[in-house]
Order: sequence, then C-alpha cells, then structure tokens
Amino acid sequence: MRGTGFALTLLLLPAAALASPAAPADTVYRNGYIYTVDAQDSVQQALAVRGGRIVYVGDNAGAQAHTSGQTRVIDLQGRMLMPGLVDGHMHPQSGGSRLLNCSLDYQPLTVPQFQARIQACLDKEKNAAPQRWLKVVNWFQQGMLPDGVAITSAALDSLKTSRPVVVRSSFGHSVLLNSKALKLAGVTARTPDPEGGKIARDAAGNATGILEDAAQDMVSKFMPVLTPKENLAASSAALEAMRKQGITTFLDAYTDPETLAAFSQLQKQGKLTARGHFAVLVDPQDAISGKAFKEISQLARRFDQGPTRTAPSMQVRHAKLFMDGVIAAPALTGTMLAPYYTNQGTPQHPHWAPGTSKGPDSYFTPALLKSTLSALAKARIDPHIHADGDGAVRDTLNALQTLRAAPEGKDVRAALAHDEIVDPADFPRFKQLDATAVLSFQWAKPAPDTVGALKEYLGKERYAIVQPQSLLLDAGARIAYGSDWPVDPLNLWYALKVGVTRTAAQGAANPAPPEYAGRLGEAPGMPRAAVLRAVTMNAAYTLRQEKETGSLEVGKLADLIVLDRNFMEVPAEDIADTKVLQTVVGGKVVYEAVAF
Repeated sequence: MRGTGFALTLLLLPAAALASPAAPADTVYRNGYIYTVDAQDSVQQALAVRGGRIVYVGDNAGAQAHTSGQTRVIDLQGRMLMPGLVDGHMHPQSGGSRLLNCSLDYQPLTVPQFQARIQACLDKEKNAAPQRWLKVVNWFQQGMLPDGVAITSAALDSLKTSRPVVVRSSFGHSVLLNSKALKLAGVTARTPDPEGGKIARDAAGNATGILEDAAQDMVSKFMPVLTPKENLAASSAALEAMRKQGITTFLDAYTDPETLAAFSQLQKQGKLTARGHFAVLVDPQDAISGKAFKEISQLARRFDQGPTRTAPSMQVRHAKLFMDGVIAAPALTGTMLAPYYTNQGTPQHPHWAPGTSKGPDSYFTPALLKSTLSALAKARIDPHIHADGDGAVRDTLNALQTLRAAPEGKDVRAALAHDEIVDPADFPRFKQLDATAVLSFQWAKPAPDTVGALKEYLGKERYAIVQPQSLLLDAGARIAYGSDWPVDPLNLWYALKVGVTRTAAQGAANPAPPEYAGRLGEAPGMPRAAVLRAVTMNAAYTLRQEKETGSLEVGKLADLIVLDRNFMEVPAEDIADTKVLQTVVGGKVVYEAVAF
C-alpha cells in the first residue's frame, strides 16, 4: 500500500531535468518572502511550478529562465509564500455537518443564554414532529458562566418543547439530554456505566443528563443518519472551510464508510481540494474479536487510491485508538498517574487536595494494546492514538516500546494525539521511541477549559506543565499540529499564534477577560519556525507524505499558500489575524481571495 512508484521516479530525476529552460513553467512567483521549511528553513525570492510540481526555488534572476509568454507570473510584492498547511488531526465530516446544525458557536454562555439559543432553534422548527430529536452542537461546556455552574437536564426540561433534545459538547466527550431523551435512551438510576463511559449522577444516584465518552452511544442510535446528499454537503462545506484556511492535506482522525463515500464522490467529480487521509476506529472489543482489522482492510481496498499523486486523492492507512477521555472538568475522564484533586472544603472556603479518582483505566489494557499495535504494524497500518492524561500517555509509550523491539515495529509511524499532560519522565521517550506528538496549540492559553477546568483539579505541579508543547519540543520530540476541528472553530492561524504566545488575547481589539489575561503556565511558547514545521513537514511525516509535500523544494508537489502578512516578522499577537490570499494544491489554484 505504500509503494512510491511514479512519485519516486520524479524525485530521482536530476534537478536540471526538472528545471530545464526548454520547458517553461506554468506559474512563476517573484519578489516574495518564500519560506521553504527545507532542512535549513531557508528563505528564497522566487518559485516556479510546472505540471503540478516545483521546478525552481531561488532568486528572481534564476526564475527568469523558467518564464515564457505562456507563464503566469505573479508578483508577490514581498508577500509570504509557504507550504500548504497539513492538519494532522481533524474531523472534517463532523465539522462540515455542524456548519448545518443548531449551533451554540463555542460561546461562553449563562444558563439563560444557553436556553434562549436552543429555544430559538426549536422555534425555527415549530412544525417538527414531537418524536424528532433536536441535536445541538458546539456547546462550550467548560465555558458555562459563571465558572463552575452545574447544568443538568432541568435546564433543557424548561424549554417549550415536547421533543427529545441532545446537546453535544464541542470537546466531543460529553452530551446533555433532556428528560425525554433520557427516557428514550433507557437511562435510569439503575443503568450501569458502560465500559469506557460514565453516566453523571447526583447525590441520590439519579442521572443528571450528562453522558460521558462511551455512554454517549446510548443515544447515538437515535440520531437521524445523514442522507447521502447531506453527507456530500457536509464534505463540501468542510473542504470550502479548509481552502480558506490554507489546508492542503488533512487526516480525518475517526472516519466511517459514509464519510469515505462522500469524499470519494467529490474526488471522482474533481472537487476534492485537499489530500485526504482517513483513520478507521479500532475499539477494544473489535480488536479482541479481530473485526476491526477486517474493517480497515475492507475500507482500504474500497477507498484507498494508492501513492500520493499530483491531483488530491484519498488514502486509508491509519487506525484510530482511544486510550482515555479528557482531563478537563467536569468529565475528568483522562487517565492519570496520580489522583485528580477535589474540593474537600466548601465553595466559600475551598480546600483542594488529592482525591481518590485517577480517572478510568486506559481503555486498552497493556496486553491488548501491545497485541493491537503489533497486528496493525503487520498490516502496515499506522496507529493514531488519543492519549490525553499522563497515565494514558505512559501506557501508550510502554506499548510502543515493546512494539519497537519487534521486527514489525521498526517502521511504524505512531502518533499520540493531544498529550495535554505528560509526566516529565516521559518527555524524552517521544524521541527515543520515534513517537510524534500531535497537538492542538490553541488549547495552550488561559481560558475556561484550562484555568476553569484544569487548574484546581490537577494541582499546582501538574498545572504548571499542562499543554507541554515546548517542553516536549525541547526534549527532542517531533511536534505536529492537529486542529481537532470541530472541537474548536477551524482557525489555524489563531492556533498557531497561541502556539507561539500561549496567550488568549487576539489583539487590542479583542482583549482577553482579566481572569484569562497573560500566558498559560510556566512553559514558554514555541519558536515560530517550530510552529510552522509542526503544521507542514512534521504533520506530513505522520501521513508518510513528507517526500512529496510539507516543504517547498524542487521535485515536490506544488502545495503552497500565499499570506497577507509575514508570519515570521509581524508582532506575535497579529499572527492570529493572518488571511490566506491563495491556496494551491498540486499546482492548481483551489482558493483565491478577492484581495489577491
């Protein structure tokens, strides 16, 4: 499945053959700040593209030899041109479909505001049947106001409707149900917690309406399945959003046959505008039975389109594994090495001290994880593993260490996604085990989901190293970026700004609230060059695409973007306001702003 074929043949050709003056370029960019992300992070002045590949990178004088009357010459006027962005962890179908749903837009809301937004959605569908579920998305659960407010099904029961209502947390690990939905799902005080999930309960043991992780499956079966037309619309909306952000390659970190079918249809129509990689879920039970490996094989045979080529195509060569949930309150389903803290005082006089819960055990036992990784390696499928808490990270690295000692484990490109808290003893193990940390930089800022949902629950020492992006980098880890969209809005430039600054403020026009001012924790931000490498070459590496994309070098595919400002030179806070002027995939312009 990983043969290089035609692509390798091109890469082995001498540069002179690719850059022959006898064959003028299709497009030449001149007078630019061309940030290459090559081994030296060199900056050049001009770049030429022919047949979807880069045939020249250098100065203006050298580019002249590639120019003819048929060449499109673009004067960048000093603008920055760089490799297209590679989003190493997102959920495009979910993100696209949420653009079409009742959305709370990730906003911090009071309970009355929360209720009013949902009531407005209900009022728009006054003729909906009483049995039709209302699904609400992009709920910023950790941002409910005031901080620490408890929200239960009672907040939904007061709405003017007889319909079942489900509200999905933007984190993707929690849902809130009204009482009718709880009843339809069969959730009572006697319902046991499912494996890998939790039913939130009050002091009397009654379900509060919150279902965590695998417990969400109790309502998933009631959700209306998207029609093929709706799936196609969601995929199209996702690709449009990506083009505007400058994303030229993505990993769907948890796919399904319907998603693959929709993207495949767009690809056949010539409407796939980013290179698509897809990870198929492997859950513990299906790993034990072997069902998961059969499904990956079947989906790969049906949808994988072979080696990366000039036009965007699809590859199904990754498996998604969940080791735990999330470390943020109120879920606290991340697997920890030491207990979460609890308030052992009163709300008026809090006293935070270690409690008894370390969160759930890792969803894969050590033995099962080792056997699963071995089976994937033998099938030449790379694992993409959700590990949020330091206990889940430790368990994953331990299994990877065993895998590396086996013949089939030498070539595996393992990725650990999220890594929000990592024990310092495990920092160097990422490099030692050649494990890539795929991180969502936008989480490393003071905000309700960090200050409000982590600070007291982790204790001072752990909170000081939460979101250890630069700490892992300093320990030699390969850092890649993944937006995790739609957990957050798709705004990679804001995320990259946070990666550099660890601040929440988006500039003077949008200052952070006082409680979220300043930087998160004691760790510094990442250097700008490291941030850009994370979202280009390093993310491309996790997808086995680094020989074709991720940097601007002769022989590589022309996946590139033009920016309205210089990422490397503008004030750090201004990075968040970056706009993409042009997005090119395989030499073809897929997005161009009116301003360009």
